[in-house]
Amino acid sequence: MIVDPAIEAEGLHKHFGAVHALDDVSFTVRAGTVLGLLGPNGSGKTTTVRILTTLIRPDAGWARVAGCDVVGQAARVRSAVGFAGQQAAVDPLLTGRENLDLIATLHHLGRRETRRRVYEQLERFELAAAAGRRAGTYSGGMRRRLDLAASLIGQPQILVLDEPTAGLDPASRQALWATIRSLVDHGTTALLTTQYLEEADQLADDIVVIDHGRVVAHGTPDQLKAQVGGHRIELQLADPADTSIAVWALEDVVSSPPLVDARTGRLVIPISGSAAPTAAVIRSLDAASIDVTDLVVRRPTLDDVFLTLTGAAAITDQADALTIAGGAP
Repeated sequence: MIVDPAIEAEGLHKHFGAVHALDDVSFTVRAGTVLGLLGPNGSGKTTTVRILTTLIRPDAGWARVAGCDVVGQAARVRSAVGFAGQQAAVDPLLTGRENLDLIATLHHLGRRETRRRVYEQLERFELAAAAGRRAGTYSGGMRRRLDLAASLIGQPQILVLDEPTAGLDPASRQALWATIRSLVDHGTTALLTTQYLEEADQLADDIVVIDHGRVVAHGTPDQLKAQVGGHRIELQLADPADTSIAVWALEDVVSSPPLVDARTGRLVIPISGSAAPTAAVIRSLDAASIDVTDLVVRRPTLDDVFLTLTGAAAITDQADALTIAGGAP
């Protein structure tokens, strides 16, 4: 039976000694959707996942997964959830088929049902041709697919994905995204933690951003981008040494301080969307005799959202650390 909302968390608190890992975390995940749980390292994402998968108990607050309380009905929660962690949890000495057989045995499936589900997952994840090979010979992408297949052997209502594409090459990442989208299209609910913001933009219907154990934003990707503001001017200075002069030159023509990478001379300037600020920026830099090698106007991305809300740079393919001019990184 599909329960909606599939996941509910209300007022979650968790301490580890003097560390307040979670401080009043609340959110819901609608059935048949993907919730992206984002935040810097140490923000509380993994603690939240561990509570929702019954690995630890909250100090205060409550959570329900598939309609079951994570403390009082932990066994029922575990039967409803499939979990794929940051590292592929497959036995390298067993073949792909043997890995899935083992998980089916732990689920107490009969022999006939085990054969059916193992065959189904091998076909679904395009692993049938390699099913007789030891998993230790698989590529990183194949191991991740096998791990995801294993998490689905029990036919869970809810799939928890903790950094599912960490360490994968772009092609393998795209392939795994397609698989996850297909699962959700067929009714699976997913909770996704990731620091690859393109991944969240591609997969998530809703996003929760956690920082220092608190929820600092919740909405769809487009809603969060709208909160950050309008378009962005991204410009590259010819000489990074001119960065501080450029910031000074732009004080009278920009409405908020630019995000600055002083090491590379890259500036990101929020604008309202009209063309006038762009022209004013160019004139101001020219008047200050500052050369620009590249300038582009674009819509905000989830990277902008993440940086604005948390002050931390997320993992991207071009992970230059930007800081707010005149402020803390």
